[in-house]
Amino acid sequence: MAATDTTALAAEYATLTERCGLVDRSERGKLALTGSDAVEFLNGQVTNELLGLKPGEGRYAAFLTHKGKMLGDLRILVVGADPKSFRRDGTEIDVTLDIEKVGELLLDTERVALQALFDMIRRFKVGYEVELHKRTLECSLLSLIGPHADEVAAKAFAVSPTSGSGPGDLSEREHDHVLVSPSPASVNQPETPARLIRTDVGIDALLDSSAAQTVRGALEAAGAVEVSEAAAEVVRVEHGRPRFGVDIDESTIPQEAGLNERAVSFTKGCYVGQETVARLHYRGKPNRHLRGLRLSEQVPSGAELNLGERSVGRLGSSVLSPTHGPIGLALVRREAEPGTTVAVGEGGASALVTKLPFG
Repeated sequence: MAATDTTALAAEYATLTERCGLVDRSERGKLALTGSDAVEFLNGQVTNELLGLKPGEGRYAAFLTHKGKMLGDLRILVVGADPKSFRRDGTEIDVTLDIEKVGELLLDTERVALQALFDMIRRFKVGYEVELHKRTLECSLLSLIGPHADEVAAKAFAVSPTSGSGPGDLSEREHDHVLVSPSPASVNQPETPARLIRTDVGIDALLDSSAAQTVRGALEAAGAVEVSEAAAEVVRVEHGRPRFGVDIDESTIPQEAGLNERAVSFTKGCYVGQETVARLHYRGKPNRHLRGLRLSEQVPSGAELNLGERSVGRLGSSVLSPTHGPIGLALVRREAEPGTTVAVGEGGASALVTKLPFG
Protein backbone atom coordinates (compact mmCIF):
# COMPACT_ATOMS: atom_id res chain seq x y z
CA MET A 1 0.00 0.00 0.00
CA ALA A 2 1.41 3.40 -0.99
CA ALA A 3 2.31 5.89 1.75
CA THR A 4 -0.39 8.32 0.59
CA ASP A 5 -2.99 5.55 0.75
CA THR A 6 -1.83 4.61 4.25
CA THR A 7 -2.08 8.23 5.36
CA ALA A 8 -5.59 8.58 3.93
CA LEU A 9 -6.68 5.33 5.56
CA ALA A 10 -5.33 6.49 8.92
CA ALA A 11 -7.28 9.76 8.63
CA GLU A 12 -10.51 7.93 7.75
CA TYR A 13 -9.93 5.46 10.57
CA ALA A 14 -9.57 8.35 13.02
CA THR A 15 -12.90 9.72 11.80
CA LEU A 16 -14.59 6.34 12.34
CA THR A 17 -13.16 5.78 15.82
CA GLU A 18 -13.13 9.34 17.19
CA ARG A 19 -15.91 11.24 15.40
CA CYS A 20 -18.49 10.06 12.83
CA GLY A 21 -17.85 8.54 9.44
CA LEU A 22 -20.41 8.13 6.64
CA VAL A 23 -20.41 5.03 4.42
CA ASP A 24 -22.88 4.48 1.57
CA ARG A 25 -24.05 0.86 1.69
CA SER A 26 -27.01 1.21 -0.63
CA GLU A 27 -25.80 -1.72 -2.73
CA ARG A 28 -26.83 -4.17 -0.01
CA GLY A 29 -29.73 -6.43 -0.91
CA LYS A 30 -33.09 -5.31 0.50
CA LEU A 31 -36.47 -7.05 0.51
CA ALA A 32 -39.77 -6.68 2.36
CA LEU A 33 -42.39 -9.20 3.43
CA THR A 34 -46.01 -8.27 4.03
CA GLY A 35 -49.09 -10.30 4.83
CA SER A 36 -50.66 -11.81 7.93
CA ASP A 37 -48.37 -14.86 7.82
CA ALA A 38 -45.10 -13.00 7.25
CA VAL A 39 -43.66 -13.48 10.75
CA GLU A 40 -44.77 -17.10 11.08
CA PHE A 41 -43.41 -17.97 7.65
CA LEU A 42 -39.99 -16.35 8.06
CA ASN A 43 -39.64 -17.73 11.57
CA GLY A 44 -39.69 -21.20 10.04
CA GLN A 45 -36.90 -20.32 7.64
CA VAL A 46 -34.27 -18.50 9.73
CA THR A 47 -32.16 -19.43 12.75
CA ASN A 48 -33.29 -16.76 15.22
CA GLU A 49 -36.60 -16.27 17.03
CA LEU A 50 -38.96 -13.75 15.45
CA LEU A 51 -42.18 -14.53 17.30
CA GLY A 52 -42.85 -11.90 19.93
CA LEU A 53 -40.84 -9.16 18.26
CA LYS A 54 -42.59 -5.79 18.30
CA PRO A 55 -42.45 -2.93 15.78
CA GLY A 56 -39.23 -1.06 16.35
CA GLU A 57 -37.29 -4.23 17.14
CA GLY A 58 -35.14 -6.43 14.96
CA ARG A 59 -32.99 -9.53 14.84
CA TYR A 60 -29.93 -10.84 13.10
CA ALA A 61 -30.24 -14.36 11.69
CA ALA A 62 -28.91 -16.83 9.14
CA PHE A 63 -30.78 -18.91 6.58
CA LEU A 64 -29.51 -22.39 5.89
CA THR A 65 -29.65 -25.45 3.74
CA HIS A 66 -31.31 -28.57 5.15
CA LYS A 67 -27.81 -29.72 6.14
CA GLY A 68 -27.25 -26.62 8.28
CA LYS A 69 -24.86 -24.83 5.90
CA MET A 70 -25.28 -21.09 5.48
CA LEU A 71 -26.90 -19.64 2.39
CA GLY A 72 -26.52 -16.16 3.83
CA ASP A 73 -27.19 -13.92 6.81
CA LEU A 74 -29.62 -11.04 7.18
CA ARG A 75 -31.00 -8.29 9.39
CA ILE A 76 -34.74 -8.44 10.01
CA LEU A 77 -36.63 -5.30 11.08
CA VAL A 78 -40.23 -5.38 12.29
CA VAL A 79 -42.23 -2.39 11.09
CA GLY A 80 -45.61 -1.43 12.50
CA ALA A 81 -48.76 -1.42 10.41
CA ASP A 82 -50.15 1.81 9.01
CA PRO A 83 -51.57 3.66 12.05
CA LYS A 84 -54.89 4.15 10.26
CA SER A 85 -55.62 0.82 8.66
CA PHE A 86 -54.36 -2.65 7.94
CA ARG A 87 -55.53 -4.81 5.06
CA ARG A 88 -56.24 -8.45 5.86
CA ASP A 89 -58.00 -10.89 3.55
CA GLY A 90 -59.01 -7.96 1.37
CA THR A 91 -60.77 -6.23 4.26
CA GLU A 92 -59.57 -2.93 5.66
CA ILE A 93 -59.77 -2.80 9.44
CA ASP A 94 -59.01 -0.02 11.88
CA VAL A 95 -55.88 -0.64 13.95
CA THR A 96 -55.31 2.89 15.21
CA LEU A 97 -55.07 1.61 18.79
CA ASP A 98 -53.25 -1.61 17.98
CA ILE A 99 -49.74 -0.18 17.78
CA GLU A 100 -48.04 -3.58 17.98
CA LYS A 101 -49.57 -4.87 14.74
CA VAL A 102 -46.85 -5.98 12.31
CA GLY A 103 -47.13 -4.20 8.97
CA GLU A 104 -44.05 -5.60 7.25
CA LEU A 105 -40.69 -7.19 7.75
CA LEU A 106 -37.72 -5.36 6.23
CA LEU A 107 -34.83 -7.64 5.29
CA ASP A 108 -31.34 -6.57 4.42
CA THR A 109 -28.48 -8.85 3.41
CA GLU A 110 -25.17 -8.95 1.61
CA ARG A 111 -25.71 -8.44 -2.11
CA VAL A 112 -24.02 -11.77 -2.82
CA ALA A 113 -26.71 -13.55 -0.74
CA LEU A 114 -29.71 -11.63 -2.12
CA GLN A 115 -30.65 -14.08 -4.87
CA ALA A 116 -30.51 -17.06 -2.49
CA LEU A 117 -32.74 -15.20 -0.01
CA PHE A 118 -35.19 -14.20 -2.75
CA ASP A 119 -35.35 -17.75 -4.11
CA MET A 120 -35.82 -19.26 -0.66
CA ILE A 121 -38.75 -16.98 0.14
CA ARG A 122 -40.40 -17.38 -3.25
CA ARG A 123 -40.06 -21.17 -3.12
CA PHE A 124 -41.35 -21.80 0.41
CA LYS A 125 -44.00 -19.11 0.86
CA VAL A 126 -46.56 -21.20 -1.05
CA GLY A 127 -49.57 -21.71 1.21
CA TYR A 128 -48.81 -18.69 3.37
CA GLU A 129 -50.40 -15.26 3.10
CA VAL A 130 -47.11 -13.55 2.33
CA GLU A 131 -46.12 -11.05 -0.34
CA LEU A 132 -42.50 -10.49 -1.34
CA HIS A 133 -41.32 -7.03 -2.41
CA LYS A 134 -37.99 -5.94 -3.92
CA ARG A 135 -36.47 -2.90 -2.21
CA THR A 136 -32.80 -2.92 -3.23
CA LEU A 137 -33.08 -0.11 -5.77
CA GLU A 138 -35.93 1.70 -4.04
CA CYS A 139 -34.11 2.13 -0.72
CA SER A 140 -30.72 3.60 0.16
CA LEU A 141 -28.71 2.68 3.23
CA LEU A 142 -26.27 5.14 4.79
CA SER A 143 -24.14 4.02 7.73
CA LEU A 144 -23.00 6.40 10.46
CA ILE A 145 -20.03 4.90 12.30
CA GLY A 146 -18.34 6.39 15.34
CA PRO A 147 -18.93 7.80 18.82
CA HIS A 148 -20.79 10.87 17.49
CA ALA A 149 -23.25 8.96 15.28
CA ASP A 150 -26.24 9.75 17.53
CA GLU A 151 -25.39 13.43 17.63
CA VAL A 152 -25.07 13.66 13.85
CA ALA A 153 -28.34 11.80 13.23
CA ALA A 154 -30.24 14.03 15.67
CA LYS A 155 -28.90 17.19 14.09
CA ALA A 156 -29.43 16.05 10.49
CA PHE A 157 -33.06 15.16 11.07
CA ALA A 158 -33.83 18.29 13.07
CA VAL A 159 -35.06 16.44 16.13
CA SER A 160 -34.07 16.67 19.76
CA PRO A 161 -32.90 13.53 21.57
CA THR A 162 -35.77 14.18 24.00
CA SER A 163 -38.43 15.08 21.44
CA GLY A 164 -40.00 11.64 21.45
CA SER A 165 -39.12 10.88 17.83
CA GLY A 166 -35.36 11.08 17.60
CA PRO A 167 -32.20 9.04 18.17
CA GLY A 168 -32.63 9.56 21.90
CA ASP A 169 -35.53 7.11 21.70
CA LEU A 170 -33.37 4.58 19.88
CA SER A 171 -32.25 2.08 22.49
CA GLU A 172 -28.73 0.74 22.67
CA ARG A 173 -29.90 -2.71 21.59
CA GLU A 174 -28.55 -3.63 18.18
CA HIS A 175 -31.20 -3.76 15.44
CA ASP A 176 -33.73 -1.59 17.31
CA HIS A 177 -35.01 1.12 14.98
CA VAL A 178 -37.21 4.21 14.84
CA LEU A 179 -38.80 6.20 12.01
CA VAL A 180 -37.89 9.88 12.20
CA SER A 181 -39.75 12.60 10.34
CA PRO A 182 -37.89 15.88 9.79
CA SER A 183 -39.46 19.11 10.91
CA PRO A 184 -41.22 20.72 7.93
CA ALA A 185 -40.06 24.10 9.20
CA SER A 186 -36.40 23.13 9.10
CA VAL A 187 -34.10 24.61 6.50
CA ASN A 188 -31.83 22.34 4.49
CA GLN A 189 -33.18 19.24 6.18
CA PRO A 190 -34.39 16.04 4.46
CA GLU A 191 -38.00 16.20 3.34
CA THR A 192 -38.63 12.47 3.64
CA PRO A 193 -38.51 10.30 6.77
CA ALA A 194 -35.74 7.81 7.44
CA ARG A 195 -35.58 4.70 9.56
CA LEU A 196 -32.66 4.92 11.99
CA ILE A 197 -31.31 1.52 12.99
CA ARG A 198 -28.96 0.81 15.88
CA THR A 199 -25.78 -1.05 14.90
CA ASP A 200 -22.80 -2.30 16.90
CA VAL A 201 -20.76 0.70 15.76
CA GLY A 202 -23.33 3.49 15.26
CA ILE A 203 -26.55 4.07 13.32
CA ASP A 204 -27.80 3.07 9.86
CA ALA A 205 -30.26 5.29 8.01
CA LEU A 206 -32.65 3.47 5.66
CA LEU A 207 -34.56 5.80 3.34
CA ASP A 208 -36.10 6.27 -0.07
CA SER A 209 -33.42 6.36 -2.75
CA SER A 210 -34.83 9.56 -4.21
CA ALA A 211 -33.83 11.36 -1.00
CA ALA A 212 -30.33 9.87 -0.69
CA GLN A 213 -28.46 12.89 -2.01
CA THR A 214 -30.37 15.29 0.23
CA VAL A 215 -29.90 13.13 3.31
CA ARG A 216 -26.22 12.66 2.58
CA GLY A 217 -25.82 16.43 2.43
CA ALA A 218 -27.72 16.87 5.69
CA LEU A 219 -25.58 14.27 7.45
CA GLU A 220 -22.39 15.89 6.23
CA ALA A 221 -23.62 19.31 7.30
CA ALA A 222 -24.30 17.80 10.73
CA GLY A 223 -20.70 16.65 11.04
CA ALA A 224 -20.44 13.27 9.30
CA VAL A 225 -17.40 12.80 7.07
CA GLU A 226 -17.58 10.45 4.10
CA VAL A 227 -15.09 7.61 4.36
CA SER A 228 -14.23 4.64 2.18
CA GLU A 229 -15.62 1.13 2.56
CA ALA A 230 -12.01 0.01 3.05
CA ALA A 231 -11.73 2.09 6.22
CA ALA A 232 -15.05 0.75 7.52
CA GLU A 233 -13.81 -2.78 6.85
CA VAL A 234 -10.92 -2.17 9.26
CA VAL A 235 -13.38 -1.36 12.04
CA ARG A 236 -15.47 -4.44 11.20
CA VAL A 237 -12.47 -6.76 11.31
CA GLU A 238 -11.27 -5.28 14.61
CA HIS A 239 -14.69 -6.04 16.07
CA GLY A 240 -14.46 -9.62 14.82
CA ARG A 241 -17.65 -9.48 12.76
CA PRO A 242 -17.44 -11.95 9.83
CA ARG A 243 -18.82 -10.98 6.43
CA PHE A 244 -20.71 -13.45 4.30
CA GLY A 245 -18.96 -13.96 0.97
CA VAL A 246 -15.59 -12.96 2.44
CA ASP A 247 -15.01 -14.74 5.76
CA ILE A 248 -17.90 -17.22 5.68
CA ASP A 249 -19.71 -18.93 2.82
CA GLU A 250 -21.96 -21.81 1.81
CA SER A 251 -19.67 -24.32 3.56
CA THR A 252 -20.06 -22.63 6.95
CA ILE A 253 -22.20 -23.76 9.88
CA PRO A 254 -23.19 -20.80 12.13
CA GLN A 255 -21.35 -22.14 15.19
CA GLU A 256 -18.08 -22.29 13.26
CA ALA A 257 -18.39 -18.56 12.57
CA GLY A 258 -19.18 -17.74 16.20
CA LEU A 259 -22.75 -16.75 15.29
CA ASN A 260 -24.69 -18.85 17.79
CA GLU A 261 -25.04 -16.10 20.38
CA ARG A 262 -26.01 -13.42 17.85
CA ALA A 263 -28.01 -15.33 15.29
CA VAL A 264 -29.33 -18.63 16.66
CA SER A 265 -32.17 -19.46 19.04
CA PHE A 266 -32.12 -22.88 20.72
CA THR A 267 -35.60 -22.51 22.21
CA LYS A 268 -37.66 -21.68 19.11
CA GLY A 269 -39.67 -24.04 16.94
CA CYS A 270 -38.41 -25.81 13.86
CA TYR A 271 -36.55 -24.07 11.06
CA VAL A 272 -34.62 -25.25 8.02
CA GLY A 273 -31.27 -26.75 9.06
CA GLN A 274 -32.11 -26.82 12.78
CA GLU A 275 -31.19 -30.48 13.35
CA THR A 276 -27.56 -30.02 12.32
CA VAL A 277 -27.16 -26.75 14.22
CA ALA A 278 -28.68 -28.18 17.41
CA ARG A 279 -26.72 -31.44 17.25
CA LEU A 280 -23.41 -29.61 16.86
CA HIS A 281 -24.28 -27.24 19.72
CA TYR A 282 -25.33 -29.90 22.22
CA ARG A 283 -23.25 -32.92 21.29
CA GLY A 284 -20.24 -31.96 19.28
CA LYS A 285 -17.43 -29.50 18.72
CA PRO A 286 -16.99 -27.66 15.43
CA ASN A 287 -13.96 -28.58 13.39
CA ARG A 288 -13.36 -24.91 12.59
CA HIS A 289 -13.55 -21.61 14.47
CA LEU A 290 -13.55 -18.00 13.36
CA ARG A 291 -10.29 -16.49 14.59
CA GLY A 292 -8.33 -13.30 14.30
CA LEU A 293 -4.92 -13.31 12.67
CA ARG A 294 -2.10 -10.92 13.53
CA LEU A 295 -0.19 -10.97 10.26
CA SER A 296 3.55 -10.41 9.91
CA GLU A 297 2.80 -8.43 6.74
CA GLN A 298 -0.15 -7.62 4.53
CA VAL A 299 -1.31 -10.66 2.57
CA PRO A 300 -4.19 -10.81 0.05
CA SER A 301 -7.42 -12.55 1.00
CA GLY A 302 -7.56 -16.19 -0.01
CA ALA A 303 -4.03 -17.11 1.03
CA GLU A 304 -3.72 -20.63 2.42
CA LEU A 305 -2.96 -21.06 6.13
CA ASN A 306 -0.67 -23.93 7.08
CA LEU A 307 0.28 -25.45 10.41
CA GLY A 308 3.31 -27.53 9.66
CA GLU A 309 2.48 -29.56 6.57
CA ARG A 310 -1.27 -29.34 7.04
CA SER A 311 -3.65 -26.75 5.64
CA VAL A 312 -5.83 -25.34 8.42
CA GLY A 313 -7.80 -22.71 6.50
CA ARG A 314 -7.70 -19.72 4.19
CA LEU A 315 -7.38 -16.04 4.96
CA GLY A 316 -10.68 -14.18 4.71
CA SER A 317 -10.68 -10.44 5.39
CA SER A 318 -7.24 -8.84 5.32
CA VAL A 319 -6.81 -5.22 6.38
CA LEU A 320 -4.20 -2.79 7.67
CA SER A 321 -5.28 -1.40 11.02
CA PRO A 322 -3.67 1.83 12.23
CA THR A 323 -3.99 0.40 15.76
CA HIS A 324 -3.10 -3.27 15.30
CA GLY A 325 -1.14 -3.35 12.05
CA PRO A 326 -1.95 -6.02 9.43
CA ILE A 327 -4.75 -8.23 10.71
CA GLY A 328 -7.31 -10.61 9.27
CA LEU A 329 -10.14 -13.04 9.91
CA ALA A 330 -10.27 -16.70 8.98
CA LEU A 331 -12.09 -19.93 9.68
CA VAL A 332 -9.28 -22.16 10.95
CA ARG A 333 -9.25 -25.78 12.07
CA ARG A 334 -9.48 -26.24 15.83
CA GLU A 335 -5.90 -27.52 16.15
CA ALA A 336 -4.74 -23.99 15.26
CA GLU A 337 -5.68 -22.64 18.70
CA PRO A 338 -5.18 -19.05 19.82
CA GLY A 339 -1.48 -18.52 20.40
CA THR A 340 -0.49 -20.74 17.46
CA THR A 341 1.61 -19.33 14.62
CA VAL A 342 0.65 -20.41 11.12
CA ALA A 343 2.32 -19.88 7.75
CA VAL A 344 0.38 -17.66 5.34
CA GLY A 345 0.64 -18.16 1.60
CA GLU A 346 3.89 -18.95 -0.17
CA GLY A 347 5.80 -15.72 0.42
CA GLY A 348 7.13 -16.41 3.89
CA ALA A 349 4.45 -14.49 5.80
CA SER A 350 3.14 -15.79 9.10
CA ALA A 351 0.26 -15.04 11.46
CA LEU A 352 -0.46 -15.39 15.14
CA VAL A 353 -3.90 -16.91 15.72
CA THR A 354 -5.87 -14.89 18.28
CA LYS A 355 -9.31 -14.70 19.90
CA LEU A 356 -11.79 -12.09 18.81
CA PRO A 357 -12.37 -9.20 18.99
CA PHE A 358 -8.93 -7.70 18.59
CA GLY A 359 -7.90 -5.99 21.81
